[in-house]
Amino acid sequence: MNLTVFVDRVRRELAVAAEAGGPDAVALAERLTAPLESTFQLALLDALSRAADEITQDLAPGSVEVRLRGGEPSFAVTVPTVEPAAAPVAPSVAPPEPDDEPLDAEGATARINFRVPEQLKARIEDAAAAQGRSVNAWLTRAASTALRTPAPTSTTDQRPSGGGSTQHYTGWVS
Repeated sequence: MNLTVFVDRVRRELAVAAEAGGPDAVALAERLTAPLESTFQLALLDALSRAADEITQDLAPGSVEVRLRGGEPSFAVTVPTVEPAAAPVAPSVAPPEPDDEPLDAEGATARINFRVPEQLKARIEDAAAAQGRSVNAWLTRAASTALRTPAPTSTTDQRPSGGGSTQHYTGWVS
């Protein structure tokens, strides 16, 4: 955000007001505006900081920060995550931790065709929407999470033939 535009507006308004006082007042206004430029900018920065604090109070747990880079203010907004009231679909892959990045997040991307049944596609779209992600981002995170966890094992435990025909399965199911 360029504060110079606002400081110049104050300078012009002061010059217009000084014209009513005659040539001496105009000369005084011109002499005062240059040294007061930094004061104007600090006052604007203070106003922006206070506004960001008020917005942060209303946005909690999100936040808005004013950052000064190269003499120019910018805003850093942290949007609060919204928990859905009732999640209609529980994803089959546990959601990754917020600071988890997909494997090779810095590398090049590749495209694949992924064919799934319509019902599964709808569930994937619902799960992605519930987390506020695109389907692509959700699938990338789900794949990264699946590759970080140990490979699932499946064993079958059968009772002896005299003890009944009930089978017990243990392992990972999707």
